[in-house]
Amino acid sequence: MTRTVLLALDTSTEFCSVALLLAGGSPDSPGAVAPQHVAGSTRVWFRHEATGAVSSTRLLPAVRELFDDAGLALADCTAIAFGSGPGSFTGLRTATGVAQGLAFGLGVPVVPIGTLLACAEFARLREPSVSRVLAALDARMDEVYWADFEFDAAAGDWRTIRPASLDAPAAVVLPDAPFTLAGNAAAAFGERLPAVSAAARVDGEALPHALPVALAGLRALAAGRAVPPELAAPEYVRDKVAQTTAERMQARAAKDAAKHAAPHAEGADEEPVR
Repeated sequence: MTRTVLLALDTSTEFCSVALLLAGGSPDSPGAVAPQHVAGSTRVWFRHEATGAVSSTRLLPAVRELFDDAGLALADCTAIAFGSGPGSFTGLRTATGVAQGLAFGLGVPVVPIGTLLACAEFARLREPSVSRVLAALDARMDEVYWADFEFDAAAGDWRTIRPASLDAPAAVVLPDAPFTLAGNAAAAFGERLPAVSAAARVDGEALPHALPVALAGLRALAAGRAVPPELAAPEYVRDKVAQTTAERMQARAAKDAAKHAAPHAEGADEEPVR
């Protein structure tokens, strides 16, 4: 088997997440993880650290540490996978920019991996029997990023049933088969998200992470889905990062109106004073 060294980056959340995957190398690589569902001598090293808004300052040092841990040089890199979104606008730009810059310098391709697909991959990594996943992430502004995936065992890869979308919690379309709900939307919205009660299993720990990005990236690379670095781009899904001033004022006015209307509504059924 030809050796593949894949670097994976994800900063779509408050975590700075970096993984280094070695396929076709020594099965006894020190300090590495041997992931399930991956045949042969594939090994992965990773860092996953809560950094908040300063992921950009930690990303490159973490990359250097992983290469040192693996006893590899940056020049050994075959390709760079990155969490392309949806997620934090700043975080997506960080991962995309670093992946693109490193890939240009090394002369290697990039592999964009959707963060919702990474959630599905992580859910299956955590529970091998998982094959249908509704991945749903809190998009803030009372909305959900979501997508529906099915793992095709014969092909050894995921099929996208419904692509990444942005909707109100109640508008998320339920899969037509038993499914696992992955991501943090269940914790964020509870029963307001119908998928919570409909899911066969809820995995709130299956979140964007460089480890599933690396594993999905390895399959995408083998399938020829890598692209030149100049084509690396975030997948925002949402076309704006916040409500406009007018939208915020309108929402506040609606909330105030509802608050003032409440006492009158409560008194409407009372008997008149005689």
